[in-house]
Amino acid sequence: MPRAVVAGGSGFLGSHLCDRLLAEGFQVVAVDNFVTGSRSNVAHLSDNDNFELVEQDIVQPFTIDGDVNFVFNMASPASPIDYLQIPLETLRVGSEGNMNLLELAKSKEAAFLQASTSECYGDPKVHPQVESYWGNVNPIGPRSCYDESKRFAEAMTMAYHRLYGLNTHLVRIFNTYGPRMRLDDGRVVPALMCGAIQGSPLTINGDGKQTRSFCYVDDLIDGIFKLMMSDEHLPTNVGNPIEMTILEFAETVNKVVGSEHSIEFRPMPEDDPQVRCPDISKAKSVLGWEPKVTLEQGLELSLDYFKTALKEQAT
Repeated sequence: MPRAVVAGGSGFLGSHLCDRLLAEGFQVVAVDNFVTGSRSNVAHLSDNDNFELVEQDIVQPFTIDGDVNFVFNMASPASPIDYLQIPLETLRVGSEGNMNLLELAKSKEAAFLQASTSECYGDPKVHPQVESYWGNVNPIGPRSCYDESKRFAEAMTMAYHRLYGLNTHLVRIFNTYGPRMRLDDGRVVPALMCGAIQGSPLTINGDGKQTRSFCYVDDLIDGIFKLMMSDEHLPTNVGNPIEMTILEFAETVNKVVGSEHSIEFRPMPEDDPQVRCPDISKAKSVLGWEPKVTLEQGLELSLDYFKTALKEQAT
């Protein structure tokens, strides 16, 4: 039975990855310090003999007893509302934390996957974004703590691959949504879904004409799993290539929720990208992967979670 370590295993994406690995017959050790993750995301796994949850800050040196075949680094604040509040912790998890996990993978002769981000492209001048594009990132702006930590993590991962021959993989994740997102993480999906459910005006940054593409979490995790099992070592985009404006997304949310709420506009955050859409030609050809869940299907699959989470929050 293969054994995997998932750093950030109690987070939104990390917990879904744990589910997928267990379903594939893996033993899973989830490692988390619960800064942005939650024990509730993996509470359903507490009685699973093949699952272990370890409270650990990966910035501090640590080891895992026994064999380890795969190491997934899903650990990092990923929402602006988080990393703007803890910029130093965000920088450290992408540097010191990533190095500790690479050292773990090296010592165990394990394959390693770094969860990177579409933010490596910054506010792009190439559209849609292809992996060969080097990006347009402000290295000292308020978002740089996240953007540069991920870019540094990619550089470090490739250095371990080239220097030690470590079996490494780099996934650039585009906007992903689904159950277990934090209601207060500030991102557009929970913000608009919660607003529509509660009957509040839907708040949008800027004029709403900026674009995003939205990938349902199960599709995203499938891409990550396939990338880890592949022979591809260079960055690979995983996301949904169907692009829409935020205004169009708000209309879709209203349709799924069955509401007709008004829209309120607020100032655009500094360095917020105007366009975001992945070119997934590489994922299609190398991994045989592309998303299957439509936006309306994914939002419908997420609706009960957001309704239940809002009720629990109110009690």
